[in-house]
Amino acid sequence: MTEEQLQGPRAHGGPCGSAVLKAVAEDFQVDEVLDIPLSGEGEHLWLWVEKRNLNTEEAARRIARAAGVPLRSISYAGLKDRQALTRQWFSLHLPGKADPVLGKAEDETLKILETRRHQRKLQRGAHSANGFTLRLTQLDADRADLEARLERIKAQGVPNYFGLQRFGFEGSNVHGAREYAERQELPVQRNLRSRLLSAGRSHLFNRALAERVGNGSWNQAQVGDLLAFTDSRSFFPAGEAECQDPRLAILDLHPTGPLWGAGESPVSGEVQALEAEVAAAEPAIAKWLAEAGMKHERRILRLPIGGLSWHYPGPDILQLEFVLPTGCFATAVVRELVSLAGQTDI
Repeated sequence: MTEEQLQGPRAHGGPCGSAVLKAVAEDFQVDEVLDIPLSGEGEHLWLWVEKRNLNTEEAARRIARAAGVPLRSISYAGLKDRQALTRQWFSLHLPGKADPVLGKAEDETLKILETRRHQRKLQRGAHSANGFTLRLTQLDADRADLEARLERIKAQGVPNYFGLQRFGFEGSNVHGAREYAERQELPVQRNLRSRLLSAGRSHLFNRALAERVGNGSWNQAQVGDLLAFTDSRSFFPAGEAECQDPRLAILDLHPTGPLWGAGESPVSGEVQALEAEVAAAEPAIAKWLAEAGMKHERRILRLPIGGLSWHYPGPDILQLEFVLPTGCFATAVVRELVSLAGQTDI
């Protein structure tokens, strides 16, 4: 599957040029933003960990082995990119135990930067945002065009597409989801089941968002929409008055798109018709997601870019810094700027 099939049209025009991202791990840095005051005491040991070219699950396994505890005792808020330099929190459940010596977990790919005790374990999704520092190298683009595009993105946000990494190489996870959906079966292996369900759901969301980008309504509320604030998981229907809410213009309030699952769609009117057409184009996947026990949920269509700033460390290097809500993809921002030559896995 092509990039356009997996994500959809760009909102701000064609790429301003080309660049390379992730030539080295330091080109893609992620810092978890966690607004939880740690007490300094309790049966959970929290670790602030720096990882380089290492995925979150492998880091958890290494920490568990070094601590001499089962993997189920390790918790983390979210998965971070492997091909990157990332910093995130982990927690270990150590009831009645002293702090373990964790040096065996560390090497050039993993460093424990800080440890702190707390009464509770780290829950999935507990972080409030992720901070990104991206360095685009081998940049071939007109700087004036880039500046104009960056200002536009800063003011208007970008479509909140799921990134290509959700779908596997050339969409292999979507192909896998379709195969199981056609048989209305689920993979026995837990990790595979989770990955394919997520890919199928993300694919349908991206198709709905692509339709909204195509008709120009991805960043505008329509009567019948379900609206949500950037950092809220609650939603409310849009009537005529809600479509004029000034918080839409300042990128605080957004229309949402479907994360398919069981239950009636809460949208109405033209929005419901559009989403029904997307489901009708992939009926097996839509039915499969519902019968797998997934619940119908919503995701904001527009991605606001917090604290976006940029500079040029070299003549062919652009460095970006910004903050995104959890579950959103930094590559959605890059995609509206440049094409990434020869790179299809990010």
